[in-house]
Amino acid sequence: MRHSVKEVGFRAALLLPLALVLGCAAQFDRRSTSVAASPGPTPAPTATPQKQSDKIDRPASEPYTGSLSQFEDPKRDENLQPNRIMDVLGIKDGSRVADIGAGSGWFTVRAARRVGNNGAVYAVEINSDYLKHIEERAKRENLPNIHTILGKEDDPLLPANSVDAVLLLKTYHEVAQPIRLLRRTREAMRAGALLGIIDRNGEAGSHGIIKRP
Repeated sequence: MRHSVKEVGFRAALLLPLALVLGCAAQFDRRSTSVAASPGPTPAPTATPQKQSDKIDRPASEPYTGSLSQFEDPKRDENLQPNRIMDVLGIKDGSRVADIGAGSGWFTVRAARRVGNNGAVYAVEINSDYLKHIEERAKRENLPNIHTILGKEDDPLLPANSVDAVLLLKTYHEVAQPIRLLRRTREAMRAGALLGIIDRNGEAGSHGIIKRP
């Protein structure tokens, strides 16, 4: 079951229990991974064997590394409706939120203002320069409740049992191993926490998510 939110300027929004997201990703895994018709050589044992369900082969866009100014278009508030996103995710005063793929901190700072001094927002990025930008922005805008995390492509490195809401805003299309990322994200989510994925339909090369039947 999918609960969709129509946003101006792009489509495709998900708000799902994480177990369901992982189940859908596992089905994608089975469709996308080819199986050899004849047995190959037995692979040599490794120190950390990889579970088949952890790894999938899917197209993904290269992570954006350009100017952060594109995230600060004044029309973005109208198009993406951040207050509506926060309402749907139950973000309120005192909430602890993870913004995975935080970019310029566009959503991070808006969430930080809503959660207040009793809450916290974890800005997760794999680009250290973007995190420096967010740290400077947090100081400039007097938002000490923002905490930056240099994550990995398949692991946000969030503290365990630490967040009430997670958002991947136009980031999921860059995740090559979503099952790994979401499983590790689940470890950081408290009971009743919500995960939001907002992205656009399209080919991976154009920073979109291909629709699957």
